[in-house]
Amino acid sequence: MKNNHQFTRVFDILAYQQHRYPQERAINIFSHNHWQPTSIARFRALVDQVSCWLLNKRLKPGDMVALMPHQGNLDWLVIDFACQQLGVIVVPLHPTLAQEELTLILAETRPALLIVADTNLLQQVKRYLGKAFRGEVFPLNDPGNTSLQQAYAHRSTARELATLAQRQAAVKPDAIFSILYTSGTSGDPKGTLLTHNNMVSNILFTLAAFPLKAGRKVMSYLPFSHILERSACYAYLACGANIYFVRSRETFVADFQSARPYFSTSVPKVLEKMYDYLQEQTLSQHLLRRVISKWAIKTAQQYNQRAKNGLWLRAKLFIARLLVLNKWKNQLGGKLACMVVGAASLRPEIARMFSAAKIRIREGYGMTETSPLISLNRFSPGLNRFGTVGIPIPALDLKINDENGEGEGEIWVRGPNVTQGYYQRPELNKQVFTDDGWFKTGDVGRMVEGRFLQITDRKKDIFKTSAGKYIAPQPLENRLKASPYIAQSLVIGFARPYVIALLVPNFTMLEEWCLRQGIHWTAPPYMVHNIKVREKYRDEVAKVNQELPNYKRIKDFILCEEAWTVANQLLTPTQKPIRKALLFRYEKEINKLFGNN
Repeated sequence: MKNNHQFTRVFDILAYQQHRYPQERAINIFSHNHWQPTSIARFRALVDQVSCWLLNKRLKPGDMVALMPHQGNLDWLVIDFACQQLGVIVVPLHPTLAQEELTLILAETRPALLIVADTNLLQQVKRYLGKAFRGEVFPLNDPGNTSLQQAYAHRSTARELATLAQRQAAVKPDAIFSILYTSGTSGDPKGTLLTHNNMVSNILFTLAAFPLKAGRKVMSYLPFSHILERSACYAYLACGANIYFVRSRETFVADFQSARPYFSTSVPKVLEKMYDYLQEQTLSQHLLRRVISKWAIKTAQQYNQRAKNGLWLRAKLFIARLLVLNKWKNQLGGKLACMVVGAASLRPEIARMFSAAKIRIREGYGMTETSPLISLNRFSPGLNRFGTVGIPIPALDLKINDENGEGEGEIWVRGPNVTQGYYQRPELNKQVFTDDGWFKTGDVGRMVEGRFLQITDRKKDIFKTSAGKYIAPQPLENRLKASPYIAQSLVIGFARPYVIALLVPNFTMLEEWCLRQGIHWTAPPYMVHNIKVREKYRDEVAKVNQELPNYKRIKDFILCEEAWTVANQLLTPTQKPIRKALLFRYEKEINKLFGNN
C-alpha cells in the first residue's frame, strides 16, 4: 500500500480505489428486479456533484450535517463523503432515538441540515424538533421530494469545482470528520469525536486483517448509523470490494441469495436469529429429520478450528454438512465464507456451528470511541480462539488495569484510533482519560493464553449481592440464552440476597413444545403464566444452575410476554439490553420476587 496514492483522510479512499482498483461494480443496489451497479468513477462524480450542491447551501468547514438512516445504501454514502470533503462534520443519528435524546443531540450540535430516511421518519422527527432547531430538514427517500434529485442533477460550475478543491485541500488528517453519539445501556447521549486519523488508522488495520480483495462481493445490512458498518464500508471501498446493500429486513434472505456475497459484518443478534431459525425448523420436521438435524447441530458445535479434528469427527462433519449445514448455508447464497461479528458477546457454540458450515466467524471487540476496533480474531491459522474477542490490533496499547486474582480488570487502551474525547463534556473526559492518555473502556476482561482478549462483563453491570458476593451478569445471561427456549435474559441481584432473571421466551420454540405436550396455545401474555410452561422454564434454569456455585444460581425468574427491541426502547441500537429501562418496566414483578412491597 506504499504508493503516491496512500490515503490520510477518509474521503481520499475514493481516489485511492479509482487509481488502484477501478471497479465497475463498486456499489450495488437492488432495483427493478436486478442489482444495479455504480462504478467508482460514477460514484466520485456523484459525490462531487452533491458537494457542490451543498456549497450553495453555504455550509462552512466545521458546520454539522445530521443523517438519520435506516440501512446503508448508495445515497447515504454519497452524502457522507460529500460532507467530508467540504470539511463538514457528519453526525449520524439512530432512527430509534427517544424524543429527549434527539432533542439533546440537536440542541448540542445545531446541525445546518438534517436528512432523514423517509417521510414517515420525517413526520416523527418534526414533532420533536421544536423552535430550537433552525436547520433545514428533508427525507432521503420521498418521490415528492426533489432535494436529492436536484443534487444529483446539479451541473457543477468551474468555480464550484475550484472551491471544492480548495476545501478538500484544507481538510487536515487531524480534523474532526464525524461525531457519533452513544449512550450505552444507561445515561445521556454523548458525542464521540473522531478524526480522519482515528478512522484511517483502523481502516488500514482492517485491510490487513479482513480476507478482502478487489472484486469480491460483500454484503452490507447493518444500520449505517452504526460505527461498525460505516467503517466497514470505508474498508470495502479501500480494498476495491464490491458492496451490495440489503434492501430491508424482509428481503434479507432474498438479497443474500441473489447477490451471493463472500463476506459481511454482523452483530450477534443476527446470527442468534439464524441459529434459532435452524432450531425452529428442526422442531417442525418429522421425527427422523428432527433427529438428524439435532445430531448435525450437536456435531457442528464440537468443531474446533484451532486443533486438528479427529478422523471420526471429520467424517461426522462431512455428513452433517451434506444433510443439514449446506442447505442452511445456501439460504445465505451459498458463497458466504467469512463474517466479522462485533457490538456484543457471541455465544461460542454459535460461532462453532457457523464455522463448521464453512462460514468462518471471527468475533471482535470495539467501541465507537475506538473507531471502532480494539481486538479481533484473525483469519490466519492459530490466531482465532472461540469464546474470546481476539488479539489486540497493532499500534494499539492495551492493558488490564487493577487485575484481581483471576487476572480480570478494566480494559484500558491507548492508540491512534482512540477518540479525542466527548463533545462538550469536559468533566466526562477527565473521568475516562488518565493523565498519561489511557482511555478507560468500562469493560472488564482478561488475557487468555497470553494474547487473546476475553470480555467478562461491563464494569458498571457487575454488582454485589447483599451477601457480599460479586456477580458478573453477562456470563450467566449467555448460559441462559444457550437454551433454545430462551431468546433474551437479564440477571438481577444488586444489593439483593440472591440472583433472579428476566427471561424472554423463544415463542416459536415454546409454541412447538406446547403442541407436542398437548398444551393449548393461546398468546404470549397468557402463556407466560401457564403452570406447565413455567415448569418447563424452571427445568431450563435448573440445567444452568447445575454448573454454578450456590451464590451465582438463579433462584427465580420472570417470564416476559414481549421481546425487548430497539423500538420499545429496551435494547440499545447495538442490541444490548438497557438495564435501567428493564428494571423500571418490571419493577413490581422484581420486588415481588424479592419479597418487597
